[in-house]
Amino acid sequence: MTPPATATDRVAHFSSKLDFETDASDVGSAIEANARFVLIDSRGDAAWNQGRAVGTVHMPTAEIRARAGDEVPLDMPVVVYCWGPGCNGGNKAALEFAKLGYEVREMIGGFEYWAREGYPVVDKNGPVRRAKDPLTAPVSAINCEC
Repeated sequence: MTPPATATDRVAHFSSKLDFETDASDVGSAIEANARFVLIDSRGDAAWNQGRAVGTVHMPTAEIRARAGDEVPLDMPVVVYCWGPGCNGGNKAALEFAKLGYEVREMIGGFEYWAREGYPVVDKNGPVRRAKDPLTAPVSAINCEC
């Protein structure tokens, strides 16, 4: 049996996760604070047309290597997302940006949790109005304060 992790190991593990992941609430707060970063939707065209976070740059994972250097300055922090927690596309996109030398984080929960938490969404026809899902976010607050 593997011995339990030490307190130091636990701190290192969870600190490391925060270096590589963020969530919809933190991204929404960062946008509101005018933080310097670019939000990348790494899904394909059909998904992009169906709905996306407002202000997102559409760069499917297969195009990152060819496009990132021309469209995103290397010193610009990047946050990527794909569909949701059942999809590892955001991880694949983050890997592509990391290989190119970008500071990159994956938005865990992806587009699904962005939309379910009530953050601004648009589709090919314009703004999409969605109520917050009370199972994913406080309905009376901007973020979960976690």
